[in-house]
Amino acid sequence: MRPIPSRLSYLFLHLFAFCYYTQHVSEQSKVTDRVSRRLIRIYQLYSRTSGKHVQVLPNKKINAMADDGDVHAKLIVETDTFGSRVRIKGAETGFYICMNKRGKLIGKKNGQGRDCIFTEIVLENNYTALRNARYEGWYMAFTRRGRPRKGSRTRQHQREVHFMKRLPKGQQPAHPSHHRPFDFIHYPFSQRTKRTRYSAER
Repeated sequence: MRPIPSRLSYLFLHLFAFCYYTQHVSEQSKVTDRVSRRLIRIYQLYSRTSGKHVQVLPNKKINAMADDGDVHAKLIVETDTFGSRVRIKGAETGFYICMNKRGKLIGKKNGQGRDCIFTEIVLENNYTALRNARYEGWYMAFTRRGRPRKGSRTRQHQREVHFMKRLPKGQQPAHPSHHRPFDFIHYPFSQRTKRTRYSAER
């Protein structure tokens, strides 16, 4: 008869499985996934510091000076893995937002390099930070005037790296039925309702 494993052994096996799964997910999230179906989203990135939206211009320049609904502020966001790594390009120009070795944001036609991949990090204040995959610790950031800030001068806690995802002006959510407004229904007062309301007002 096989001995029944002790509770300590059972907990050890669970801990081992959890650590293996965590390491596997961490390693896989750093590898480009060319097999799985990619998720594509369309939204704007609202800069917390400039109060404007990130835009990709035809001259390949990136800034955060666009108004809500501007054609150059409409971004196409493609998932790179099953994790939170994405590629971001301007819907109007087709240029990807990338970061060069000096930490400067630039637009590129081909966004396959790791310098064009960003990891979405949801912060405690509900803003999103975008960390570059090639240059670890460097973030997409903009000044109060909407000018790009060098990635080497950025930190996660800085306001300059905080963004909010917003749907383009006039665009409805993907599933409008999930965002239906409340319907207020007016029921006729019964005698009991009238007595309750009268007592509450006294």
